[in-house]
Amino acid sequence: MPFHKGRGDATQDMTDEESFSNLEPAADAFRNWCSNEPIASAEELMVDQAQLLGLTAPEMTVLIGGMRVLGANHIGNDQGLFSDRLGVLSNDFFVNLTDMNNTWHIVGDNKYEVRDRSSGNLKWPASAVDLVFGSNSILRSYAELYAQDDNKEKLVNDFVQAWNKVMNADRFEKN
Repeated sequence: MPFHKGRGDATQDMTDEESFSNLEPAADAFRNWCSNEPIASAEELMVDQAQLLGLTAPEMTVLIGGMRVLGANHIGNDQGLFSDRLGVLSNDFFVNLTDMNNTWHIVGDNKYEVRDRSSGNLKWPASAVDLVFGSNSILRSYAELYAQDDNKEKLVNDFVQAWNKVMNADRFEKN
Protein backbone atom coordinates (compact mmCIF):
# COMPACT_ATOMS: atom_id res chain seq x y z
CA MET A 1 0.00 0.00 0.00
CA PRO A 2 1.45 3.40 -0.91
CA PHE A 3 2.21 5.72 2.00
CA HIS A 4 3.09 9.41 2.24
CA LYS A 5 3.63 10.70 5.75
CA GLY A 6 1.73 13.81 6.74
CA ARG A 7 2.75 17.07 8.31
CA GLY A 8 5.38 16.92 10.98
CA ASP A 9 5.89 20.64 11.51
CA ALA A 10 2.91 21.38 13.80
CA THR A 11 2.88 20.56 17.51
CA GLN A 12 0.00 20.16 19.94
CA ASP A 13 0.95 23.50 21.54
CA MET A 14 0.38 25.22 18.18
CA THR A 15 -3.17 23.84 17.89
CA ASP A 16 -6.17 25.77 19.18
CA GLU A 17 -8.48 22.83 19.93
CA GLU A 18 -11.42 25.09 20.86
CA SER A 19 -11.56 26.57 17.36
CA PHE A 20 -12.18 23.17 15.79
CA SER A 21 -15.40 22.37 17.69
CA ASN A 22 -17.56 23.83 14.90
CA LEU A 23 -15.93 21.48 12.44
CA GLU A 24 -16.83 18.31 14.35
CA PRO A 25 -18.85 15.95 12.16
CA ALA A 26 -22.41 14.81 12.85
CA ALA A 27 -21.47 11.31 11.68
CA ASP A 28 -18.70 9.18 10.24
CA ALA A 29 -20.18 6.37 8.19
CA PHE A 30 -16.77 4.88 7.49
CA ARG A 31 -16.24 4.27 11.22
CA ASN A 32 -19.96 3.47 11.79
CA TRP A 33 -20.55 6.38 14.13
CA CYS A 34 -23.48 8.80 14.32
CA SER A 35 -23.99 11.54 16.94
CA ASN A 36 -26.97 11.45 19.26
CA GLU A 37 -28.52 14.36 17.38
CA PRO A 38 -27.91 13.71 13.68
CA ILE A 39 -28.96 16.41 11.23
CA ALA A 40 -30.07 13.83 8.63
CA SER A 41 -30.34 10.07 8.29
CA ALA A 42 -27.12 8.10 8.67
CA GLU A 43 -27.36 7.01 5.03
CA GLU A 44 -27.66 10.60 3.80
CA LEU A 45 -24.72 11.65 5.95
CA MET A 46 -22.71 8.75 4.47
CA VAL A 47 -23.36 9.94 0.92
CA ASP A 48 -22.54 13.52 1.92
CA GLN A 49 -19.26 12.46 3.53
CA ALA A 50 -18.30 10.36 0.51
CA GLN A 51 -19.05 13.28 -1.81
CA LEU A 52 -16.91 15.63 0.32
CA LEU A 53 -14.06 13.10 0.07
CA GLY A 54 -14.49 12.95 -3.72
CA LEU A 55 -15.42 9.26 -3.67
CA THR A 56 -17.49 7.43 -6.26
CA ALA A 57 -20.19 4.98 -5.17
CA PRO A 58 -17.92 1.95 -5.79
CA GLU A 59 -15.08 3.58 -3.81
CA MET A 60 -17.43 4.39 -0.92
CA THR A 61 -18.74 0.82 -0.98
CA VAL A 62 -15.36 -0.88 -0.93
CA LEU A 63 -13.99 1.44 1.76
CA ILE A 64 -16.90 0.86 4.11
CA GLY A 65 -16.93 -2.92 3.58
CA GLY A 66 -13.16 -3.11 3.97
CA MET A 67 -13.08 -0.97 7.08
CA ARG A 68 -15.82 -3.09 8.68
CA VAL A 69 -13.91 -6.37 8.29
CA LEU A 70 -10.74 -4.65 9.48
CA GLY A 71 -12.64 -3.71 12.65
CA ALA A 72 -12.10 0.04 12.15
CA ASN A 73 -15.41 1.10 13.72
CA HIS A 74 -15.69 3.88 16.27
CA ILE A 75 -14.65 2.83 19.76
CA GLY A 76 -16.92 0.14 21.19
CA ASN A 77 -19.21 -0.07 18.16
CA ASP A 78 -19.64 -3.67 16.96
CA GLN A 79 -22.29 -2.89 14.32
CA GLY A 80 -21.59 -4.12 10.81
CA LEU A 81 -18.62 -6.33 11.66
CA PHE A 82 -19.96 -9.11 9.42
CA SER A 83 -16.93 -11.37 9.71
CA ASP A 84 -15.50 -14.08 11.91
CA ARG A 85 -12.01 -12.98 10.82
CA LEU A 86 -11.82 -9.37 12.01
CA GLY A 87 -8.61 -7.68 10.99
CA VAL A 88 -8.36 -9.53 7.66
CA LEU A 89 -9.10 -7.49 4.54
CA SER A 90 -11.62 -9.85 2.97
CA ASN A 91 -14.98 -9.76 1.22
CA ASP A 92 -16.76 -11.20 4.30
CA PHE A 93 -18.81 -8.02 4.84
CA PHE A 94 -20.34 -8.32 1.37
CA VAL A 95 -20.70 -12.11 1.44
CA ASN A 96 -22.60 -12.02 4.74
CA LEU A 97 -24.59 -8.91 3.82
CA THR A 98 -25.97 -10.54 0.66
CA ASP A 99 -26.39 -14.04 2.12
CA MET A 100 -30.03 -15.09 1.66
CA ASN A 101 -29.75 -17.29 4.78
CA ASN A 102 -29.84 -14.08 6.84
CA THR A 103 -32.73 -11.79 7.74
CA TRP A 104 -32.62 -8.22 9.01
CA HIS A 105 -34.64 -7.02 11.98
CA ILE A 106 -35.17 -3.48 13.29
CA VAL A 107 -34.41 -3.22 17.01
CA GLY A 108 -34.21 0.55 17.44
CA ASP A 109 -33.34 3.84 15.82
CA ASN A 110 -30.46 3.06 13.43
CA LYS A 111 -30.09 -0.35 15.12
CA TYR A 112 -30.66 -3.63 13.35
CA GLU A 113 -29.88 -7.29 13.86
CA VAL A 114 -28.80 -9.77 11.24
CA ARG A 115 -30.26 -13.16 12.18
CA ASP A 116 -30.00 -16.66 10.80
CA ARG A 117 -33.13 -17.26 8.73
CA SER A 118 -33.67 -20.88 9.85
CA SER A 119 -32.74 -20.72 13.55
CA GLY A 120 -33.45 -17.06 14.29
CA ASN A 121 -30.14 -16.79 16.14
CA LEU A 122 -28.45 -13.40 16.24
CA LYS A 123 -25.39 -13.26 13.99
CA TRP A 124 -24.41 -9.56 14.02
CA PRO A 125 -25.72 -6.16 15.03
CA ALA A 126 -25.91 -3.64 12.18
CA SER A 127 -26.60 0.00 11.41
CA ALA A 128 -28.64 1.60 8.64
CA VAL A 129 -25.37 2.46 6.88
CA ASP A 130 -24.42 -1.23 6.79
CA LEU A 131 -27.75 -2.42 5.52
CA VAL A 132 -28.19 0.26 2.84
CA PHE A 133 -25.63 -1.72 0.82
CA GLY A 134 -28.18 -4.52 0.70
CA SER A 135 -31.34 -2.48 0.26
CA ASN A 136 -30.37 0.20 -2.27
CA SER A 137 -30.33 -1.35 -5.75
CA ILE A 138 -27.24 0.49 -6.97
CA LEU A 139 -25.18 -0.09 -3.81
CA ARG A 140 -26.37 -3.71 -3.72
CA SER A 141 -24.96 -4.27 -7.21
CA TYR A 142 -21.53 -3.17 -5.94
CA ALA A 143 -21.93 -5.32 -2.82
CA GLU A 144 -22.77 -8.37 -4.95
CA LEU A 145 -19.76 -7.69 -7.16
CA TYR A 146 -17.43 -7.69 -4.16
CA ALA A 147 -19.19 -10.72 -2.61
CA GLN A 148 -18.23 -12.96 -5.53
CA ASP A 149 -15.54 -15.55 -4.79
CA ASP A 150 -13.50 -14.57 -7.83
CA ASN A 151 -13.41 -10.87 -6.85
CA LYS A 152 -11.44 -11.12 -3.58
CA GLU A 153 -8.34 -9.71 -5.26
CA LYS A 154 -10.42 -6.95 -6.89
CA LEU A 155 -11.75 -5.96 -3.47
CA VAL A 156 -8.23 -5.66 -2.04
CA ASN A 157 -6.93 -3.70 -5.04
CA ASP A 158 -9.96 -1.38 -5.09
CA PHE A 159 -9.74 -0.85 -1.31
CA VAL A 160 -6.06 0.09 -1.52
CA GLN A 161 -6.75 2.50 -4.39
CA ALA A 162 -9.70 4.17 -2.59
CA TRP A 163 -7.80 4.30 0.73
CA ASN A 164 -4.84 5.93 -1.00
CA LYS A 165 -7.18 8.46 -2.63
CA VAL A 166 -8.64 9.49 0.72
CA MET A 167 -5.30 9.55 2.54
CA ASN A 168 -3.77 11.81 -0.10
CA ALA A 169 -6.80 14.03 -0.73
CA ASP A 170 -5.27 17.02 1.05
CA ARG A 171 -1.83 16.77 -0.54
CA PHE A 172 -1.03 19.44 -3.08
CA GLU A 173 2.43 18.56 -4.32
CA LYS A 174 2.74 17.05 -7.77
CA ASN A 175 3.45 13.35 -8.08
